[in-house]
Amino acid sequence: MPELSPASQAVLDAFTEDNSLHDWKHNHYNIEALAAALRAAADHVDHDWSGFNCVDALCEIAAELEAQ
Repeated sequence: MPELSPASQAVLDAFTEDNSLHDWKHNHYNIEALAAALRAAADHVDHDWSGFNCVDALCEIAAELEAQ
């Protein structure tokens, strides 16, 4: 796997920390699912908002998912 940006690595680390993936570096399906989830979240953020609004919207999505 090529070296990731710090932001991408932080997201991947957070994802794998809470998963029981024993060999996640070779499990491209899960990385692709993570990328799809991030893209879906970004698609539901109003791109005309300020950065603060975008962050708040993403945090609301995360909080709703965590509450499930």
